[in-house]
Amino acid sequence: MQAFTVHKGLAAPIDRENVDTDAIIPKQFLKSILRTGFGENLFDEWRFLDKGEPGKDPATRRPNPDFVLNQPRYQGASVLLARRNFGCGSSREHAPWALDQYGFRAVIAPSFADIFFNNCYKNGLLPIVLPEADVARLFDEVAAFPGYALTIDLPRQVVVKPDGVELPFEVQPFRKYCLVNGFDDIGLTLRHADKIRAYEAERLARMPWLATRDVV
Repeated sequence: MQAFTVHKGLAAPIDRENVDTDAIIPKQFLKSILRTGFGENLFDEWRFLDKGEPGKDPATRRPNPDFVLNQPRYQGASVLLARRNFGCGSSREHAPWALDQYGFRAVIAPSFADIFFNNCYKNGLLPIVLPEADVARLFDEVAAFPGYALTIDLPRQVVVKPDGVELPFEVQPFRKYCLVNGFDDIGLTLRHADKIRAYEAERLARMPWLATRDVV
């Protein structure tokens, strides 16, 4: 998992409440057995005018010129601004996968759906909860100033605006530790790889029959 320490990136606004996971990554794209390739179908039904299907080349499709992420000023955005209850609906890890693989490193909103919020941390995407008034002000400033970029300092737990104003946010210490060090669940386990190997060797020495099995 990619570590997150300090990130500065262009902000893009999704000015809708209750954005659900099916809007983030529609259900027809969940058939893949891989964990990659979802970014090109992020917000698919909003980004394109034609219906998306797995394997369809995005270069052959008709983009929706009115959708915010298709506007030239937001190309390359890596910080997403959202309204309340972002990520509601069905519980699918594909939603943070799609956001991350599109290029977003953080999502800022007044509130998130619980399962989506937890899935973000497990996949290296930082969900930041700020007061609704602060988020509304960020929406206004992003609209007013093209090229509006935010700096997210996870070790200090602040979002830094272009004018230097800092907006503090809360994050649980364990989640912060995992993100700063780039540890997903597997990475956390592998910190103890030497102990695991030693245990397996000792167990095999006591119970050597575990190393054999009948061939059917």
